Amino acid sequence: MKTADFTFTIKREAFDEHYQPSSNTRMTTNFANLARGESRQANLRNALKMIDNRFNALAHWDNPKGDRYGVELEIISVEMTIEGNTQSFPSIEVLKTNIVDHHTNERIEGIVGNNFSSYVRDYDFSVLLLNHNKNQAQFSIPDGFGDLHGKLFNYFVNSQTYRQHFSKPPVICLSVSDNKVYRRTENQHPVLGFEYLPNESSLTEQYFKKMGLQVRYFMPPNSVAPLAFYFFGDLLNDYTNLELISTISTMETFQKIYRPEIYNANAPAGNCYQPNLKNVDHSLTQIVYDREERSQLAIAQGKFTEEHFIKPYQAILAQWSENYAL
Repeated sequence: MKTADFTFTIKREAFDEHYQPSSNTRMTTNFANLARGESRQANLRNALKMIDNRFNALAHWDNPKGDRYGVELEIISVEMTIEGNTQSFPSIEVLKTNIVDHHTNERIEGIVGNNFSSYVRDYDFSVLLLNHNKNQAQFSIPDGFGDLHGKLFNYFVNSQTYRQHFSKPPVICLSVSDNKVYRRTENQHPVLGFEYLPNESSLTEQYFKKMGLQVRYFMPPNSVAPLAFYFFGDLLNDYTNLELISTISTMETFQKIYRPEIYNANAPAGNCYQPNLKNVDHSLTQIVYDREERSQLAIAQGKFTEEHFIKPYQAILAQWSENYAL
């Protein structure tokens, strides 16, 4: 029996101070959260200015006034269609960076993968995992947890559609986990900074490993906490310094807004570091962000995925997943 095939459609939208989330945008997407409410335009303008300032601080060579570069962001929305169906399903949403060199008027392609969000991941963590552990004395992980999502993501990154739109594999930059301890090593990169090693693997690491991604932790110069970089290949040699800076400046800015207790703390991480979301010694940005709304919406998005994707195509997805090898 022939296994069903998937096709992907990519849509692009500028993420600037005029951005307004469309009706079909994942409302759990962090940048959509910033773009709603009375403070929406000030939120966006301030966040984008923070990204530019951080980029120029890291790309300081041949940049005496700290104003050489600007970062332009695009929202990349990926829709998936299962062969034989006319209805597409929203699959992944990420940001892509583009760098503008104001000295040379050159536009340099950045990195795709920033602010990664996924409907199936919402289902896995906010529906499947929660239901599996409901009324259980001990936390456990369902069999095959993350298998389908990992294969779908891998299939997309290796698709002709991805290669037509992007020249390099994605890098996904996330916050560090507050239930792990990170130790600083002597390995130092000029842009990524000092490398940190975790004391143990996390569920997120295992989940992303099923997507084909490795992880390394680095604390960039003048940062206060390490960031988690998930990648294919060789993070330090496959990307230029400017490409890496575009991801750092974008994701560190968002993390300062979303997790100020960690990324806008008033004291930097030491040689042995455990993130603390209850840390009171931190500063707030001038940007309004509703953290509680986001967690509620993740559950709503997960249930939407279950109803419109997992259940209707269960047999097709199971057969495809069984036949697809990473």
